[in-house]
This record gives sequence, structure tokens and C-alpha cells, in this order.
Amino acid sequence: MKKFFQLYFTSAYVIMKQQERGEGFLYVDKTAYIYRLAKENVPYFLSRPRRFGKSLLISAMKYYWEGRKDLFEGLAIEKLEAEAGEDAWKAHPVFLFDFNGANYQAEGALEKSLDTQLKRFEMVYGYDEQFSEIGERFQNLLIRAEQKYGKRSVVLIDEYDKPLLDTVDDQELQEHNRAVLKGFFSTLKSFDNYIQFIFITGVTKFHKVSIFSDLNQLTDISLDSSYAGICGITEEELRQNFCDRIAALAEAQEMTVEECLAKLKKTYDGYRFHPSSQGVYNPFSLLTAFFRKEFGSYWFETGTPTFLVRKLKAERFDVRRFTDRTIYAKESTLKDYTGDNLEPVPLLYQTGYLTIAGYEKNRSRYTLCFPNEEVKYGFLESLLPAYVPKATETYGLDIFTLDDYVENGEIDGIRDVLTALFAGITYTLESDPFEHYFQAVIYLVFTLLGRYVQCEMHTFTGRIDCKVGTRSFLYLFEFKRDVTAKEALAQIDSKEYALPFAADARKLYKTLPFAADARKLYKIGVSFDSKERKLVGWEVGE
Repeated sequence: MKKFFQLYFTSAYVIMKQQERGEGFLYVDKTAYIYRLAKENVPYFLSRPRRFGKSLLISAMKYYWEGRKDLFEGLAIEKLEAEAGEDAWKAHPVFLFDFNGANYQAEGALEKSLDTQLKRFEMVYGYDEQFSEIGERFQNLLIRAEQKYGKRSVVLIDEYDKPLLDTVDDQELQEHNRAVLKGFFSTLKSFDNYIQFIFITGVTKFHKVSIFSDLNQLTDISLDSSYAGICGITEEELRQNFCDRIAALAEAQEMTVEECLAKLKKTYDGYRFHPSSQGVYNPFSLLTAFFRKEFGSYWFETGTPTFLVRKLKAERFDVRRFTDRTIYAKESTLKDYTGDNLEPVPLLYQTGYLTIAGYEKNRSRYTLCFPNEEVKYGFLESLLPAYVPKATETYGLDIFTLDDYVENGEIDGIRDVLTALFAGITYTLESDPFEHYFQAVIYLVFTLLGRYVQCEMHTFTGRIDCKVGTRSFLYLFEFKRDVTAKEALAQIDSKEYALPFAADARKLYKTLPFAADARKLYKIGVSFDSKERKLVGWEVGE
């Protein structure tokens, strides 16, 4: 069990360590991608969210380029290499620079990391004291490696952008790190004759880093349909490789296998890296769920999008767009991030909080949305405290408390929570419009509540604002600003919003395990005052 955890907690790809081969580990074979990349022999860049297996992919590439045939026995690349004849498994010097692990928020941290990594290679190829600059030392290593092995080197760079992402809130230090990286990466262009293959991974694509400005032939495969499945786990791979783990998880959760598969898909699937590609599962969350035999927000919990949350609130981003599929982008927006204009949409996509939901070819327009429920509820839960700092268990204003009131038909409790939530909103600027907070808080509260009960939000004229359904109760909410609660309630009646539920209040929610009797229906009109910035009216009809 320990081995299972160690392997899958990292990712689902081939771990190229000799001691792990043949010891009962399970492998999802991605090596055909490596072969294709190697034979095309051009510099590559791949952007994927954190913990999607980029590092393990780089590790597999390292051992492949070192000619470690023994580590690839039985995998797709073994057969492909056999067809290559005398060119098969030729070893090359490999320089793998890994920017994971270190914290680059301190001055000099990046230089220290590069120095440490260069020293490891200098122990192998030798050190020349006349070269002191980082770029010069790297150039010297490339020359010495070719002299020693008679072959050009392979350069693998993992998470190149971490020194820049770590310093998003410190522009001066970020510019310093950018300059250090520019000086270091410029070697890749000027010493091209000494390099056989380049593969670079990251989360974002900073234009003003020399790997993108100097390497004119750098091929970005981040949105390439041929490599959409290079990281992550496809539905086919899940069903082929994890039958026993799926069965074990289903048993632990008292579900059928098909119910378990449906839950896994809903929770962890949905990442798409090309409009026509199938979705892939988040490998970190999927495999952690198998190990723990529980469904959880494992990927989301490993990193909170604090900067993005602050950015969205400051720009008064309409959070309702996250689920109504009105977030659009062009391809250059998804691929590029200059670092100068911190636009939230490309960052949300590249960091894995949004994914491709559709593409309009005639308009060259991508539609973005949350990939799955783990990300949807995790992200919205992180947004709510930014708008309502007191929306926590401590104050009894959390979603669980509201859910209890909703489940039990406690109308006064629901009113008290909503009243307190709006009273707890912090307004930092005189110009802060109430409308933005009004819409955002209502959307966040009821969307998050929808994780536990049937909840539908509507924001266009002619439809009830919100419908909430439980086993025993059905609530129809109409929210109004600067209009009395009685008028809001009257709109429910005048537009006959309740009519579809008069004979059978269960029609909309046939999937719920209801009791034999129809649910009790509540019509609730709610009024908010823009000047006082609080809930001022509450009228209930049945």
C-alpha cells in the first residue's frame, strides 16, 4: 500500500527509476508521446496546470535520452525503438533543470537554485574557473559534454516559470528573476549547435523571457490536439488500468462500480486542452482518491488561488459567468501571458481553474468553464470569504448551516443567515457598487448550496431567480434591489412561477429520492436596500 501511495500521489505515468520496475507497480503508458517528440527533434514548450504530471513526463524523457532501454521494457516506446534500427536507444548527455521545490520570494533564491544545479553537472563534466557567470558556466558544460560523449546534449527544463509566479506580488523581484532567466536561457539560442533536443514545461507562458523571444522555432504544443492527452488520465486509460482501484473505492463508498465511475467523472474529469479532444482526469486528485478511498478536493487543497481571488474581486468580475458559459477567449489569450497585464482569464485557464468548453470556428472564439465539481466548488468556496469575511462556521454563516435550515424548512433560519451574510460584507471604497456585491453573494451562496441540494439560479427576466429543492421542501426565491419584499413576492404570483409545481412540486427534481407526498412549497420575496447595503425585507407565501 505504501508503494501504491508513493507512485500515485505523484502521478500516473511511468516513473523511470530502476528499483521501481518489476516490483508490482501499475503504469499508465505515455511513452509513445515521448518517442514522437524525440523523433520530430524540435524545441518544445508544454503548458499544463500544477500537479498534472509534467515533472514525471520530464523524468521519463531524461531516462529515454540516456538510453536506458532496461527501464522501458514492455512499454510502447520499446516497440517503436525496435523499428528505428541502429538509431535506437542512442544515449545523449542530458541537462535537466528543475525549478520545483525552491521558494523564489527571497532575493538571490533563483541564482542559488541555478548555481546548485550547475554544480551537479560540473561534478560530471568538469568546472572551469574562468567562467563565473551562470550563462557562461552552462555554455562551458555543453561544450564539455560534447567533447566527452561525442554527441549533442538534451536540455529539459521543468516548471521554468515558478520563479516568476512566486513573485507575482513583488514586481521588482519578478523583474530581477526575469532578467536572470533571460541571461541563462539565452544560451539555448547561441549554443544551438551543441543541443539535440529541448523540452520546456511550465504553467504560464511569459513572453519577455528569452526562451520565447530567442528560440524562434520553439513549438508550443499546449493546445495541440496530438498531445492533448500527454498529461492527465483519459477515460479509456482509467477503465483499462484501474479496475481494481475503482472497485475498492466503490466498495468503501457503498456504491456500485458504475455509480463510482460517474462520481469520479463528475468530480475529477473535464480538462480539455484542445476543442476536439476528449476530457482528461486530474491525475493527482484521481489517484489520491483511490489511495484514500474517499472523494475529496485533493488538487484544489494543494494550492489556494489567493492572487486570482483578489484580482477578480478588485476588477469586479461578474462571477456568474463562471457557470453560465459566457467567458470567452481567443487562442492567443489561452497560450500567452506577458506578466505585464495580469489578466485573470488566461491565468485561470493556464492554472487549471478553467478549461475549454467549446469553440466557435467561424469566430475563432473559445468558451471556458470550470472543468469539474472539485474545481467549481473549491474555487467558489475560496471566493465567498473575499466578499463576506464572516461566512464561516465560527459565525454560523457557512453553507452547512444554511443547508440544515433549508433541509428542515426553517424559514426564519434561512432569513437570518442571508441577513447576516449581507451585513458582514466589507466595503473598502465609497465607489463600490452594491449591485456587484448583491449579485456576487447571491450567486456564490446558492451555487455552493447546490452542492448539497438541488439548486438552480436564473438571472434573466421572466424566470424565478432561484429554485431550491430538498426531499420535503421546495423554495422559490425572488430577489429585488430597492423594491419591497411584498412586490418581489407578488411577482412570483403574477408571473405564475409556482404554477408548474402546484399539482406536483416534485416534477423538476425527479432524480431525488422523495417521499410519497409532494413537497411543501414556499414562495419567498427578498428585498435589499442599495443605500443601506443590507437585506431589509422578507415575505413568505405558500
